[in-house]
Amino acid sequence: MSSCCNDQGISPHREDHIRVLRIVLAVNAAMFVAEALGGLFFHSVALLGDSMDMLEDALVYAVSLYVMDRSPLWKVRAALLKGLVMLFLGVGVLGQTVRHAFTGVIPAAGGMGAIGFAALAANTLCLLLLYKHRGDDLNMRSTWLCSRNDVIANLGVMLAAALVGWLGSPWPDIIVGGAIAAMILGSSIGILREARRELKDKEAP
Repeated sequence: MSSCCNDQGISPHREDHIRVLRIVLAVNAAMFVAEALGGLFFHSVALLGDSMDMLEDALVYAVSLYVMDRSPLWKVRAALLKGLVMLFLGVGVLGQTVRHAFTGVIPAAGGMGAIGFAALAANTLCLLLLYKHRGDDLNMRSTWLCSRNDVIANLGVMLAAALVGWLGSPWPDIIVGGAIAAMILGSSIGILREARRELKDKEAP
């Protein structure tokens, strides 16, 4: 019986991958807590949505570390799991957005903007760290896509904060929350399709 941790499953960039994934895992876990608390305190669905995106990414990076030295088939299965987690969280964010659409509570724009800026700085660092590894394998590509989505979502949160402060309306926050949910769902579908295609190819006799 062949080992799940064989020479073909070990990436030539293994040490770099481990170092980078540990950094971005720690950053995303910390920002998940900050944005989740900020979303609740400042009544922002965009911050809550972004915090779920951070949680998703922390889980993605943890799984990526787990399969680092395993076979290519394990890595494809891990990407499939990541896609399913992203799909679940995307649906959750969409549900929160719909709920906030009926409450009419106006978020605190200043708090939204401050936390959004901190998250943008953190995720820009993660994106730069992951950029050169985005083409190494499907596992690292999925982590880079997560980080890219985070930067886009952070910019959206800051834009929503500015518009909420200017218009005195909750709708910019709600719209950005919905856009973050759609982005998570779109990325999950893309990763699931690619993972299923590779899984079929690797399991073929």
